[in-house]
Amino acid sequence: MRKLLLVAVTLITLPLGAMAEEIGQVSTVFKWLGPNDKIVVEAFDDPKVSGVTCYLSRAKTGGVKGGLGLAEDRAEASIACRQVGPISFAGELKDGDEVFRERTSLVFKTMQVVRFFDQKRNTLVYLVYSDRIIEGSPQNAVTAIPILPWPKGS
Repeated sequence: MRKLLLVAVTLITLPLGAMAEEIGQVSTVFKWLGPNDKIVVEAFDDPKVSGVTCYLSRAKTGGVKGGLGLAEDRAEASIACRQVGPISFAGELKDGDEVFRERTSLVFKTMQVVRFFDQKRNTLVYLVYSDRIIEGSPQNAVTAIPILPWPKGS
């Protein structure tokens, strides 16, 4: 039983999905102890679609709990994805494929980015939302990228 509990705790504390690259941050609330509350801007590349980078801004809770990784971050996030090169697909795309995931609380809450392909409009659509095991949040943000030809030599 102890081994099962140890395995469960280890899996819960592992990072989920690919790591994003932090682009910058701004402080929103000063904290006397621990880091300030902040808004962080991160970038990540779509693992199945080369030529696409997504930029995500989200709140990170500071203070002592935030500094120790025990605080729960808010559900709000904003996303903007852009074509940064010629677009090509690594395999078949499925609607709702998870592109990025990050834990936003110690155990039960995650923020996810999923991708859809609007074939009629030849557009990739990315949705960011937060969920919990028990209760998710309807707060979300969406961005779309029309798939356009990329100039040669760029």
